[in-house]
Amino acid sequence: MLYSFNLNAVAVFGLIVAFTLWLSFYLGRQAKSASGFFAAGGGIHWFVNGVAFAGDYLSAASFLGICGMIAFYGYDGFLYSIGYLAGWVVALFVIAEPLKRLGRYTFADALDAQFNSRGIKLTAAISTLVVSIFYLIPQMVGAGALVKPLFGMPHWAGVVMVGAIVILIVVSAGMVSTTYVQFLKGSLLVFFSAILTLMILNRGFTASDDPALSAAQTVTKESGGSTIVNGSPQAPGSDLRPVGHLTKLPGGVEATGPLGPLEFFRVLQGSEVVLWKSTTDAATATTTYSAVPTPGAQVLRPGNLPAFKGIRSDKFTDKLNFLSLMLALFCGTASLPHILIRYYTVKDQASARKSTIVGIASIGFFYVLTLYMGLGAMTSGSLDVTNSNMAAPLLARSFNEWLFAIISAIAFTTVLGTVSGLIIAASGAVVHDLMSNFLKIDMHDANKVRVAKIASVAVGAIAIVLGIVFEKMNVNYLVGWAFSIAASANLPSLIMLLFWKRTTKQGITAAIVVGMTSSLAWILLSADTYKDVFGLPPEDAIVPFSQPGIVTIPLGFATLIAVSLLTRRRDAAPAGLVG
Repeated sequence: MLYSFNLNAVAVFGLIVAFTLWLSFYLGRQAKSASGFFAAGGGIHWFVNGVAFAGDYLSAASFLGICGMIAFYGYDGFLYSIGYLAGWVVALFVIAEPLKRLGRYTFADALDAQFNSRGIKLTAAISTLVVSIFYLIPQMVGAGALVKPLFGMPHWAGVVMVGAIVILIVVSAGMVSTTYVQFLKGSLLVFFSAILTLMILNRGFTASDDPALSAAQTVTKESGGSTIVNGSPQAPGSDLRPVGHLTKLPGGVEATGPLGPLEFFRVLQGSEVVLWKSTTDAATATTTYSAVPTPGAQVLRPGNLPAFKGIRSDKFTDKLNFLSLMLALFCGTASLPHILIRYYTVKDQASARKSTIVGIASIGFFYVLTLYMGLGAMTSGSLDVTNSNMAAPLLARSFNEWLFAIISAIAFTTVLGTVSGLIIAASGAVVHDLMSNFLKIDMHDANKVRVAKIASVAVGAIAIVLGIVFEKMNVNYLVGWAFSIAASANLPSLIMLLFWKRTTKQGITAAIVVGMTSSLAWILLSADTYKDVFGLPPEDAIVPFSQPGIVTIPLGFATLIAVSLLTRRRDAAPAGLVG
């Protein structure tokens, strides 16, 4: 059985969560002011902030989603890593220091620093809320995916559990506790991922021709909500056979023994790997998972993942979909509100730059490890064919139960840290941008902190509901949507404000509205949303491909330029901006 109550995992999870909550309450005394709650008073050391960047950025999508995509499709999942990491180049060389100079607490502060425009405050706050909520969805989906092996409980229970814990973390100490939770989980994630990678290399590969490992597996969803697995009523996934193996190794050997980092790929390239494909009969609600022997060389080249079929496809729209996704990943990092506000937690611009460099180093090292972990999971004999998000924890279980317990608990804290940062960004948008700056409600610091805590509870509740609704989607794919919205709504305004002196407040406002609404509308009208969210035939989708970035990001820039030229500022360019 793949899933059962695991006392070791529960114990490790309980210890980490207990320590996290203790740290939050201990640091709570530093969050009495608005500056302390939203930006940790600007007193975080640059190295701690850099690792916290990694802890914030390496979300459920990075750990669970990317490893799962690589395990099921091969190299394609790693392309997400490349896109995510490349986005930090924009953050380092374009955004880091100017953003620290312009803002105080939130993304809207930076955009509105030179204008004092209620329109910018309103649209930037709404954009922050929309992006934060879309980014919250995959984190909560990842939380639910981890509950089955930890507690033997349903998906919704894990979502509710994580939501409650995160709300406690944020309400207790705001950005101070969030920063140290992210520092803790970023350090643990990178360290234990390195340990797991070393164990994968030490184990090497083993070939097997056991037909049972390649037998099709069938899951039927009945109208009453029960699940039939391989012909027997079961709890979801409880009677699945773990899968994932090699059928041939180079030279006809049965096992390789320990492998070096580069030798690992050379051996895999000359092997035959079993991948798993699914087919669904809509009439009977039956999904059959079948083994497909695949050359290792094909696994290590792009084009297997449906989202990346444009690499090999002859269809122009497929190619546009792939380019659109890569553009969103590259541009989205420097546009995410919960990443941008972290620049306000350090004391000066030099610290912002140095913390970005530390973040890039930590994140880049981790993404290299995901390639080994994903391919290790693919060949480990421990995959759940129905849930790609569980590849990394089940890989750890193939070594021993304690490693499974630790990796599962760290994956849980990964969700905690990222969700905490997102809720802080969302609550800041509500209190600082909407209530104080847009509605001009006069609040002293204590009231701001109190209302921010109430907003945190509300945003957390919304995240819980959406995490249950989007249960079936891969968390990494969902993050691609959040990046598209962020890049379309936020990046044009931020870049043009910093580097084009003719930018006007009307141009910024229009660009945010057009970029946000167009990307959101495109996503809702796409084939993937029709199929996985609305339950409608994907061929009925209105838009020609699912990823909006290649259309909506240029549209945001074009809107800002056109509106700014029509509403040219009469005053000189603000000091400190590049002409």
